[in-house]
Amino acid sequence: MTLLKLAIKNLLGAGLRTWLNVFVLSLSFVLIIFSQGLIQGMNRQAEGAMIASEVGGGHLQHPAYDPYDPLTLTDAHGPLPAPLAALAASGKAVPVLIAQGTIYPEGRLYTVLVKGVDPGQTVLNIPTSFLAAPTEGGEVPIIIGTRMAKTTGLKKGDTFTLQWRDARGTFDALDAKVVEIFSTSVQTVDSGQIWIPLDRLREMTGLSGEATFVVLAPGTPIPKAGDWVLRSRDDFLADLRAMVEAKTVGSTIVYIVFLALAMLAIFDTQVLSIFRRRREMGTLMALGFTRGKVIALFTLEGMFNGVLGALVAAVYGIPLLAWIARTGWAMPANVDSYGFAIGERLFPSFGLGLVAGTTLLVLLVTTIVSFLPTRRIARLKPTDALRGRTS
Repeated sequence: MTLLKLAIKNLLGAGLRTWLNVFVLSLSFVLIIFSQGLIQGMNRQAEGAMIASEVGGGHLQHPAYDPYDPLTLTDAHGPLPAPLAALAASGKAVPVLIAQGTIYPEGRLYTVLVKGVDPGQTVLNIPTSFLAAPTEGGEVPIIIGTRMAKTTGLKKGDTFTLQWRDARGTFDALDAKVVEIFSTSVQTVDSGQIWIPLDRLREMTGLSGEATFVVLAPGTPIPKAGDWVLRSRDDFLADLRAMVEAKTVGSTIVYIVFLALAMLAIFDTQVLSIFRRRREMGTLMALGFTRGKVIALFTLEGMFNGVLGALVAAVYGIPLLAWIARTGWAMPANVDSYGFAIGERLFPSFGLGLVAGTTLLVLLVTTIVSFLPTRRIARLKPTDALRGRTS
C-alpha cells in the first residue's frame, strides 16, 4: 500500500510531464480502437448487405452454371428438384432464372443479364414487389439498381426495347418499362442486370418451371437437390473476408506506430526520471527500501501512466466513438470502385472485446516499457545514489 501511495504521489507531483504522457497514451487508446473498429464495422456492414441482398442462406446452382463465365448461361438452367420446389412454394427459397439479353434505351445498346424472380419473394432485400403491378401499355415490368440506371441513363417510367434469345435459339424482342429504381450497396445485384417477373421470363424463353439457381432463406436446412451444386455463404464471402484481412494487416501497421509512439514517451520519461531522481533512490534505500521495492515503485509509476491514459481516453473517447458509430463515417463519392458493399456511410463497430483487449494490451506494454529502464537500479549502491551517481 505504501508503494501505491508513493507511486501515485510521485506521478501527480511530476505535473505537466505526467499529463503530457497521459494525453499521448489516451490518443493511442482512441486511435487504435477507432482504426480497428472501422475495419470490423466495414466487414460486418459489407457481409450483412451481401447476405440480405444476394447470398441469403446460400445458393443451390444448376451444375452447368458458372457465375464468372457468361457463356455457360445458355445451358445453365433446369427444372427445380422436388425439395427445392417445395421450399420455393413455402417461401423459404426463391428460384432465379438468368438469360442473356440486350436493351436499346434511346437507340443505345447495352448487353445485360436478365434475371427472373418471383415478385412476392421475401428472401432477398430487393423491391421485387413492384414487378407485380401491371404496366399500362402491357410492357414487361423491370426494376434496376441505381448503378444500372446511371450507366444506361434510364429513369423510372422509361420504356425501351428488350431483346433476348429463347430456348430454341430464336431471337425475340418486347418493350420493357422501368417500374422502380432501387438503391443497394451490393454491386452484384445491380450492375449490368435487370430484374423481371420469373413467370414472364420463363414464358419469354420457353423454360417453363426452370431456374438457374435457388437462394435459400437464412437458417433453412440444406436440402438434397440431386446434382445441383451448393454454394455456401462462406463461399460467397471468402473474397470479401480476404480483402478485409488484407486491410487489417495494413491497419495493424498504424496500430503499431501509435503504440510505439506512446511507449517511446513512457520509456524516455522513465529514463529521465531515473537520471534525475538518483538522490531520492539513495534516500529510499538508506531508509530500508530494497532494490526490488525501488524497481517496483518506478514500474508502478509507469503503469499508472497507462491507467490514467485509459481514464482520460474514456472521458472524451467514449462520447466521440459513440457519436461516430451512430452517425457513421462518410465515404468518398467513388466508393463503388473500392469493391466493398458498404454504401455511402461506414458505421464502425466497437465491441467490448475490442475495447477490453486494446486496453489490456496497452497497459501490459506500458508496464513492460516502464520496467525496462529500471533494471539498472539493481546494480545501484545507496552511497553512489546519495552522491548523485547511477553507477
